Amino acid sequence: MTTQVSPLQHVFATLGNSRQIELGNRLEDGMPVSPSHPGFKMGLIRRHGDKVGADGVSGSNELIVTGGHVGSHIDALCHAAHEGRMFGGVDADEAVKGGKYTQLGVETIAPFLCRGVLADIPRELGVDRLEPGFGITPEHVEAALDGLRPEKGEVVLVRTGWPQLYPDPLAYIGHTTGVPGITAETATYLADFGVRAVCSDTVATDQLEPGAGHGSLPAHRVLLIDRGVHIIEILNFEELSISGHREFLFVCLPLRITGATGSPVRPVAVVPGSAE
Repeated sequence: MTTQVSPLQHVFATLGNSRQIELGNRLEDGMPVSPSHPGFKMGLIRRHGDKVGADGVSGSNELIVTGGHVGSHIDALCHAAHEGRMFGGVDADEAVKGGKYTQLGVETIAPFLCRGVLADIPRELGVDRLEPGFGITPEHVEAALDGLRPEKGEVVLVRTGWPQLYPDPLAYIGHTTGVPGITAETATYLADFGVRAVCSDTVATDQLEPGAGHGSLPAHRVLLIDRGVHIIEILNFEELSISGHREFLFVCLPLRITGATGSPVRPVAVVPGSAE
């Protein structure tokens, strides 16, 4: 008698021989935050013992205050506009009536369960991390991908090594020094593959010149406004880089916050091999 294996059993068997590499950062007080966005704050509003039931059981909970673009997060397409128009020519003023976006909000982003590829720029250049203000060109990405070709609906992760500075928020934000990132030309190059998202390990994804701040983000304009490609940023690819895996299953679920311009995310790379 032949034993039938269901598709679901096959999926579980495959995942059972894999491990998950965290690509996001923890949400915690004092973490680096873009100067364009509010910070993160969590406080316990009820501790065990504040109120105890007759059976001796108590509950504890917290209040969390954060922006949608704080910590590891995804940009919805309504996050950026040019001359009052968002992706697809949507009128930004019309779409925001009522205090939330009625089009292109973060709740419209489907979960990511797709192939991801890593463009490890520092490894390609033989350095630990890129210099402040370094501009990542299409040639850098192509060399780092080394023959890997992103396909339509997939994601590209662009590593700079900048999370090595994450424990020092001022250094990581890099207002005075600049921050490495992709150029507008590189954003176009990546969008031409048909990817759903470009992921970065910096605060802005764009190349930030020393002292220039966040006033001009041309790669954001190309991806979010012109091409409809999401940006996922403030990630951490250090463990993934060390693992040596350059392609993997990418899993990421945005929160369904109606009409919001962004959402915290917890992305993971699923790679072959058992968890230690």
